[in-house]
Amino acid sequence: MKKRKLGKSNLEVSALGLGCMGMTFSFPPFPEKKDMISLIRKAVGLGITFFDTAEVYGPYNNEELVGEALEPFKGQVVIATKFGFNLDPKGGPGWTGLNSRPEHIRQVAEASLKRLRIDAIDLFYQHRVDLEVPIEDVAGTVQDLIREGKVKHFGLSEAGVNTIRRAHAVQQVTALQSEYSLWWRDPEAEILPVLEELGIGFVPFSPLGKGFLTGKIDEKTTFESTDFRSTVPRFTPENRKANQVMIDLLSQIAKLKNATPAQIALAWLLAQKPWLVPIPGTRKPDRLEENLGAVSIELTSEDLSEINSAASKIKIQGARYPESAARLTGR
Repeated sequence: MKKRKLGKSNLEVSALGLGCMGMTFSFPPFPEKKDMISLIRKAVGLGITFFDTAEVYGPYNNEELVGEALEPFKGQVVIATKFGFNLDPKGGPGWTGLNSRPEHIRQVAEASLKRLRIDAIDLFYQHRVDLEVPIEDVAGTVQDLIREGKVKHFGLSEAGVNTIRRAHAVQQVTALQSEYSLWWRDPEAEILPVLEELGIGFVPFSPLGKGFLTGKIDEKTTFESTDFRSTVPRFTPENRKANQVMIDLLSQIAKLKNATPAQIALAWLLAQKPWLVPIPGTRKPDRLEENLGAVSIELTSEDLSEINSAASKIKIQGARYPESAARLTGR
């Protein structure tokens, strides 16, 4: 497995990570825990060293799953988790509001350490920017946790340029996690240039468009009412039908490269920046192996030019988030 460093930090990880959210959150029905433990351990065996979770995924049970699965590999893998939400006190799924107050960050860190069965959190992201708490206070609190040896690296998720700069001025930001793929390219305008300038790594989530870029979803696909995609404008039947043109493009390139659409989508991302590490999620061993195959696909400058030229003519239909969630991004 090829390795990459996240920005100018010394945090080296596999070129592809594994997003674990869907194992317990957002995309029901959920598999058996034992099967996901086996999948995570299979990922380690295949060379993946970068695993992404968060306390809100479940809540809590995703961290518990990742902690149990990776306990035999302490010191060999990098685990990223996140803080920043008030969770339902009754134990229900979801969250009741943002909370990045310093005392809350500390509480989350201590609880996450126990659930993950580790001595220090490798990468601790603010999950969403909390406008009620100055980002300098957030960065300063994580800096204190780093000094205490409880956290190794600080990250931000879905933050805007101004927030990134202000946070980085207090405590080096190792990585920004945000959505980025061939069907969501907004980070190219402002985010990527700032990350490059400051030496911050980029961790694209949903690099396969929440499954759409695999080519396995069309307008006839049905989602459970509790599946997050059932609330996403981009996933209405009419928008899925309209957006099929992107799958057609990926399929054309895939045939030339003896690959799959998903592999081309991931290979395209990997070709964008050497400090970029996508974290596709999966719950199936064959998909895991398929995704990893993207690392060995070489897209030439001509290939990339052809893809970009064709993609520029495609207007993706539908917002990537419902309005309530969209308000929490880019702040």
